[in-house]
Amino acid sequence: MQQIQDRRAKVVVPGGRRLHEYANLYICGRNVMLYLRKGRHHEICVLRVSTDVLDLPGVVVTDANASSDYVRFAAAPAGLAIVDREMTFAEYWTDSNQIVYYQKKAAKCAEVLVPDRVDRAFLTGAYVSCQDSLARMQGLNLDLALKVDPHLFFF
Repeated sequence: MQQIQDRRAKVVVPGGRRLHEYANLYICGRNVMLYLRKGRHHEICVLRVSTDVLDLPGVVVTDANASSDYVRFAAAPAGLAIVDREMTFAEYWTDSNQIVYYQKKAAKCAEVLVPDRVDRAFLTGAYVSCQDSLARMQGLNLDLALKVDPHLFFF
Protein backbone atom coordinates (compact mmCIF):
# COMPACT_ATOMS: atom_id res chain seq x y z
CA MET A 1 0.00 0.00 0.00
CA GLN A 2 1.76 3.11 -1.26
CA GLN A 3 0.41 5.40 1.47
CA ILE A 4 1.84 3.14 4.16
CA GLN A 5 5.17 2.77 2.34
CA ASP A 6 5.43 6.55 1.99
CA ARG A 7 4.87 6.96 5.72
CA ARG A 8 7.41 4.26 6.58
CA ALA A 9 9.97 5.84 4.23
CA LYS A 10 10.10 8.89 6.51
CA VAL A 11 10.92 6.92 9.68
CA VAL A 12 14.46 6.95 11.01
CA VAL A 13 15.15 4.24 13.58
CA PRO A 14 17.17 5.40 16.60
CA GLY A 15 20.77 4.84 15.60
CA GLY A 16 20.38 6.59 12.27
CA ARG A 17 19.15 4.01 9.76
CA ARG A 18 15.96 4.45 7.77
CA LEU A 19 13.14 1.98 8.42
CA HIS A 20 13.30 0.70 4.83
CA GLU A 21 16.89 -0.44 5.50
CA TYR A 22 15.52 -3.18 7.76
CA ALA A 23 13.64 -6.39 7.13
CA ASN A 24 10.44 -5.74 9.08
CA LEU A 25 9.06 -8.76 10.93
CA TYR A 26 5.73 -8.57 12.71
CA ILE A 27 5.81 -10.22 16.11
CA CYS A 28 2.23 -11.39 15.63
CA GLY A 29 1.38 -12.46 12.10
CA ARG A 30 -2.38 -12.14 12.62
CA ASN A 31 -2.49 -8.38 12.58
CA VAL A 32 -4.07 -5.31 11.00
CA MET A 33 -1.89 -5.41 7.88
CA LEU A 34 -2.77 -9.02 7.13
CA TYR A 35 -6.43 -8.22 7.75
CA LEU A 36 -6.25 -5.44 5.15
CA ARG A 37 -4.94 -8.02 2.66
CA LYS A 38 -7.30 -10.88 3.56
CA GLY A 39 -8.95 -10.70 0.14
CA ARG A 40 -5.58 -11.66 -1.36
CA HIS A 41 -4.97 -14.54 1.06
CA HIS A 42 -4.36 -16.99 -1.78
CA GLU A 43 -1.31 -14.93 -2.83
CA ILE A 44 0.19 -14.51 0.64
CA CYS A 45 2.08 -16.70 3.06
CA VAL A 46 3.23 -15.82 6.56
CA LEU A 47 6.82 -16.85 7.10
CA ARG A 48 7.94 -18.33 10.39
CA VAL A 49 11.27 -16.87 11.45
CA SER A 50 13.52 -18.23 14.17
CA THR A 51 13.76 -16.13 17.30
CA ASP A 52 17.53 -16.43 16.85
CA VAL A 53 17.30 -13.27 14.68
CA LEU A 54 16.94 -11.36 17.95
CA ASP A 55 20.59 -12.11 18.69
CA LEU A 56 21.90 -10.59 15.45
CA PRO A 57 23.80 -7.28 15.68
CA GLY A 58 21.70 -4.16 15.26
CA VAL A 59 18.29 -5.80 15.62
CA VAL A 60 15.63 -3.49 17.06
CA VAL A 61 12.25 -4.24 18.63
CA THR A 62 9.25 -1.92 18.49
CA ASP A 63 6.25 -1.92 20.81
CA ALA A 64 3.90 -0.96 17.94
CA ASN A 65 3.91 -0.45 14.20
CA ALA A 66 7.29 1.13 13.47
CA SER A 67 5.66 4.07 11.70
CA SER A 68 3.17 4.80 14.49
CA ASP A 69 3.27 8.24 16.05
CA TYR A 70 4.01 6.96 19.56
CA VAL A 71 6.19 3.92 18.87
CA ARG A 72 9.10 2.98 21.12
CA PHE A 73 12.28 1.33 19.84
CA ALA A 74 14.67 -0.84 21.88
CA ALA A 75 17.70 -2.98 21.10
CA ALA A 76 17.04 -6.71 20.90
CA PRO A 77 16.84 -9.11 22.57
CA ALA A 78 16.23 -7.16 25.79
CA GLY A 79 13.93 -4.87 23.82
CA LEU A 80 11.21 -7.50 23.89
CA ALA A 81 10.44 -6.16 27.37
CA ILE A 82 8.73 -3.10 25.82
CA VAL A 83 6.21 -5.25 23.92
CA ASP A 84 2.81 -5.52 25.56
CA ARG A 85 2.25 -9.23 25.03
CA GLU A 86 -1.46 -9.09 25.87
CA MET A 87 -2.23 -6.38 23.30
CA THR A 88 0.16 -7.70 20.64
CA PHE A 89 -1.31 -11.20 20.72
CA ALA A 90 -4.92 -10.18 21.41
CA GLU A 91 -7.50 -11.83 19.18
CA TYR A 92 -9.04 -8.46 18.28
CA TRP A 93 -7.88 -4.86 18.34
CA THR A 94 -11.34 -3.34 18.37
CA ASP A 95 -12.49 -1.32 21.39
CA SER A 96 -15.33 1.08 22.14
CA ASN A 97 -12.79 3.56 23.55
CA GLN A 98 -11.19 5.27 20.51
CA ILE A 99 -7.84 5.82 22.24
CA VAL A 100 -7.62 2.20 23.39
CA TYR A 101 -8.58 1.08 19.89
CA TYR A 102 -5.64 2.98 18.37
CA GLN A 103 -3.27 1.63 21.05
CA LYS A 104 -4.38 -1.95 20.40
CA LYS A 105 -4.24 -1.54 16.63
CA ALA A 106 -0.67 -0.22 16.78
CA ALA A 107 0.44 -2.89 19.30
CA LYS A 108 -0.88 -5.70 17.07
CA CYS A 109 1.79 -4.60 14.59
CA ALA A 110 4.77 -4.61 16.97
CA GLU A 111 7.90 -5.41 14.97
CA VAL A 112 11.37 -6.88 15.00
CA LEU A 113 13.63 -4.89 12.67
CA VAL A 114 16.57 -6.82 11.22
CA PRO A 115 19.22 -4.72 9.46
CA ASP A 116 19.32 -5.26 5.69
CA ARG A 117 17.75 -8.71 5.35
CA VAL A 118 16.87 -11.97 7.04
CA ASP A 119 19.11 -14.80 5.93
CA ARG A 120 17.33 -17.91 4.61
CA ALA A 121 18.82 -19.94 7.46
CA PHE A 122 16.42 -18.18 9.87
CA LEU A 123 13.28 -19.20 7.97
CA THR A 124 11.69 -22.16 9.71
CA GLY A 125 8.43 -22.51 7.82
CA ALA A 126 5.37 -20.79 6.43
CA TYR A 127 1.64 -20.61 6.99
CA VAL A 128 -0.89 -20.45 4.17
CA SER A 129 -4.63 -19.87 4.22
CA CYS A 130 -5.99 -22.81 2.24
CA GLN A 131 -5.25 -26.03 0.36
CA ASP A 132 -4.86 -24.17 -2.96
CA SER A 133 -2.18 -21.94 -1.45
CA LEU A 134 -0.52 -24.98 0.06
CA ALA A 135 -0.31 -26.66 -3.34
CA ARG A 136 1.16 -23.51 -4.87
CA MET A 137 3.78 -23.22 -2.12
CA GLN A 138 4.68 -26.89 -2.39
CA GLY A 139 5.22 -26.37 -6.11
CA LEU A 140 7.94 -23.83 -5.35
CA ASN A 141 10.13 -26.52 -3.71
CA LEU A 142 11.37 -24.13 -1.03
CA ASP A 143 12.14 -26.80 1.56
CA LEU A 144 10.03 -25.06 4.22
CA ALA A 145 7.65 -26.67 6.69
CA LEU A 146 4.20 -25.57 5.50
CA LYS A 147 0.98 -25.43 7.46
CA VAL A 148 -2.56 -24.42 6.51
CA ASP A 149 -4.00 -22.02 9.09
CA PRO A 150 -7.21 -20.29 7.91
CA HIS A 151 -7.69 -18.54 11.27
CA LEU A 152 -4.37 -16.71 10.88
CA PHE A 153 -5.75 -15.26 7.62
CA PHE A 154 -9.10 -14.27 9.21
CA PHE A 155 -11.19 -17.21 7.97
